[in-house]
Amino acid sequence: MPARSLLVTVALLAAPALAVPSALASPNDLTIVTRDASLQQAMQSAYVQPFTALTGDPVQQEVWDGGIDKLRTQAKTPNNPWDLVLVDADELSAGCGEGLFEKLDWSAIGGKDHYLPQAVSDCGVGAVVDTTVLAWDKDKLPVAPTWADFWDVAKYPGKRGLRKGVRGNLEFALMADGVAPADVYKTLSSAEGVDRAFRKLDQLKPYIVWWSTDTEAAHILASGDVLMTTGPSGQIAATADQEHKNFGLQFAGSLNEVQSWAIMKGSQAARSAQQFLYFTGMPAVELRLLKQGGDAGLVKGLNDGLPPDLAAVSASAPANLAAGLKVDTGFWHDNLPKLRQRFDAWQGH
Repeated sequence: MPARSLLVTVALLAAPALAVPSALASPNDLTIVTRDASLQQAMQSAYVQPFTALTGDPVQQEVWDGGIDKLRTQAKTPNNPWDLVLVDADELSAGCGEGLFEKLDWSAIGGKDHYLPQAVSDCGVGAVVDTTVLAWDKDKLPVAPTWADFWDVAKYPGKRGLRKGVRGNLEFALMADGVAPADVYKTLSSAEGVDRAFRKLDQLKPYIVWWSTDTEAAHILASGDVLMTTGPSGQIAATADQEHKNFGLQFAGSLNEVQSWAIMKGSQAARSAQQFLYFTGMPAVELRLLKQGGDAGLVKGLNDGLPPDLAAVSASAPANLAAGLKVDTGFWHDNLPKLRQRFDAWQGH
């Protein structure tokens, strides 16, 4: 789309009433599939409603729990209704390799140079930076805590929130035990390193409140059930804004990974999906999602000139990205089954 058309698009987005040319309409509904209900709701307001108003294309939304097996099954479904799916790095790599996704025509969605390098791949365009942070109530704890503080229940009495699952918790445990972020996965690559992480988790076990969904993570902090918790930065930030809470987000030692949009192979609404990707890849539109849902996209320019309050919670802000550790999806691809089994046995005793 030429620059002049982009300006027209932005103008139309801001207009109170939209006259949509019939040529932009798609005969097929576009179905987009996101990872959780809270993100779906935020995207409905920030992305779907203005996109439909602009183009006239109807959009359906669904939520899925993830997993390559689900994608394989969906791809074999007659008249598969899924068009645009939000996938993690492991699912993107496997799905692209197996031919479950279309190869992207980058010229149709703004060009590779429009995005941060980690957002660009053959079959996916980065949608959000999924970052798990240490979150706390600043009214109860004015000084930003570290992972060592998170484990120090003598100095900072109170319950701690952790996601019910092994992925992420081993990394946080090692950082709390003094392992530098750059050495975390090297340490976990040995049996001794895994044992070290579980010994550290043993210390915290009596004080843990487990959460399973993004909403639960924010709820146990807002309710005062925990003094600190791990949690998705976007959901914590959104809850703080909605419920007028004074939450802090510690990006130092956080875990981040890119979730990407992928177009399902054979999508009947591929053209509409491309339009959606172009539209949602504009800084002004991604800013809507950051303001409404707390989730940060990867388009260049999004973080330019942000006010301090938004810059502090944007997971794709350069300082916040640099302070965190990128999830090693290759490590988890190879080790998740056995480590999940060990964690489940540990957590159940």
